[in-house]
Amino acid sequence: MPGNSFGQMFRITTAGESHGPGNVVIIDGLPPGLGLSADDLRPDLARRRPGQSLLTTQRQEQDEPEILSGVFDGRTTGTPLAILIRNTDQRSSDYSDIREKYRPGHADFTFDARYGFRDYRGGGRSSARETTARVAAGAVAKKLIREAFGGQVLAWVSQIGTLRASIPNPELVTLQQIEFLPDGSPNLVRCPDHAVVPHMVALVDEVRRDLDSIGGAAQIVATGIPPGLGDPVFDKLKADLAKALFSLPAVLAVEYGIGFGCCEMRGSQNNDDFIPGPASAANPLAPPVAVASNRHGGMLGGMSTGAPILLRAAVKPTSSLAREQQTVTRTGQPTTIRTTGRHDPCLLPRFIPMAEAMTAIVIADHWLRWQAIRPHESVAAK
Repeated sequence: MPGNSFGQMFRITTAGESHGPGNVVIIDGLPPGLGLSADDLRPDLARRRPGQSLLTTQRQEQDEPEILSGVFDGRTTGTPLAILIRNTDQRSSDYSDIREKYRPGHADFTFDARYGFRDYRGGGRSSARETTARVAAGAVAKKLIREAFGGQVLAWVSQIGTLRASIPNPELVTLQQIEFLPDGSPNLVRCPDHAVVPHMVALVDEVRRDLDSIGGAAQIVATGIPPGLGDPVFDKLKADLAKALFSLPAVLAVEYGIGFGCCEMRGSQNNDDFIPGPASAANPLAPPVAVASNRHGGMLGGMSTGAPILLRAAVKPTSSLAREQQTVTRTGQPTTIRTTGRHDPCLLPRFIPMAEAMTAIVIADHWLRWQAIRPHESVAAK
């Protein structure tokens, strides 16, 4: 099956299915000398892990990463880095009913249309279980950009159903706000607007009890990104970020900056004025140019400006429902289906580390590409 690799200089290739032995990612292009161990991968894998609460699927996977190659004495060697995450809690019998039936909203029909054969157990290769490998790769990318130039990628749930978070300064949100409430308890929906969290939790629990699901949106913010990453035509940074996010299951829309809000603006309202940057005698490595606002979402002409990169992804409701739905068999005969198995009533809480991972992978890739054409300059000097 083609289409299992992503990126150019920081290139990942994934393999695995929902109910196979496990999922693996191979990262090519990772520079040598980066300190790396399984401890660097575990936090984000734990954030993606199923069974976190009643608001997520109750499949129980430990998602323990195994580094198979590319690390020696705690540092990357520059050779391909392979990471394996084993599957341990498959219940393939839960999916016997969909062997001959197509689940509404799923890739069952389109997979058959393309390949003429599919692994129906848990969705096979189309399952979000595949994203364990991407989250592991994203953790590596996060460490690379953090140590290379202080880059950071964070995402959070900005909307569930009609409930919206109010975050006036997204670049100031912290991981602590996303993961925990003020009293130290887990933030089950990963929304940093803690006032709306109880309402989001209640809504997800309501649709769960109703054997239904609910969609929403995620906000992704990348900070500390140097200006000049990206290319001006086909490999625009915004284009690669959009492809990265659209490659994740259930994503139906992606926007950046002001997004569709620009439709109602005049150019004089939409443009962000340039202003002197923070460079000074005391801080000579800071950029000499900045922007007064950030409607452009940190990218102009397909390249980063140094302002925070602001992205938003719309995530559809979970397609797998325990309530009866109309469908057809593989031969086109009308029938009904109830999807058994264990599924998230809302995908957003576990989508967050997936979105962070794919964003970090793109930024790491474009940073390495920038290094290839500007080898005489450091990122700091940029």
